Amino acid sequence: MSDLVPRPLPRFELEDRPAPRLEPEAVLVVVDPPPPAGAGRLALVGGAVLATGFLGLSGVNFIVDQFARGPVLGWAALGVGVTGLGIAGTGLWRELRALGTLDRIDTIRQDLASAEPERVARGALAWAAIAPGGPELLPALRAMNDPDAMLALLRAGPSAALRARAEALGRTAALQVVAGIAAMPSPAFDVALIGWRGVRLIRQVAALYGVRPGAFGALSLLRRTVSSATLVGAT
Repeated sequence: MSDLVPRPLPRFELEDRPAPRLEPEAVLVVVDPPPPAGAGRLALVGGAVLATGFLGLSGVNFIVDQFARGPVLGWAALGVGVTGLGIAGTGLWRELRALGTLDRIDTIRQDLASAEPERVARGALAWAAIAPGGPELLPALRAMNDPDAMLALLRAGPSAALRARAEALGRTAALQVVAGIAAMPSPAFDVALIGWRGVRLIRQVAALYGVRPGAFGALSLLRRTVSSATLVGAT
């Protein structure tokens, strides 16, 4: 009897619309344009352009006037102007290079503090390239595939040596400040001594790590040091 019962035939259902994709669709991220420069920054840039332009024009007019008075005075004025401009340009270039080095170090710190292995490895190689004693470890670092091993090698090598020398500089500065406070007759001189020795210590530690900060670089380092000390104290 079972052979006489009709069996259901297979049924196929067709859909007109396409099947969904298996991979996730790309999400379009709209990035807002950077905000325009503030009025204070524009005023400072405009004032710097005006001061530099008028100073340059005054210098050129002075040199031309000296040439009208006589060739000896003209060449002397031109030599003084070129020498002074060269010295000022050299100082400005060193300041800009020091600020660029500080920005590069900030980038390296962010890479080393990230949880991405590629960024950590890139930061380790970049720091070893500029740190005293680090270039000797570059072949060994490039042969490693583990970022944690790279950081361990840097901590045991140049980082430990630099930390020991920085602590020695700090102890020397502390002893000098204590001796100076004992000899100073006024608390105002104590504050000036502590401030001067603190700024000098920051510059010494920066030079120890391969950074040669100028005036603006020292101010930037001082600002970061005060911010870090405030954050540690608040924590």
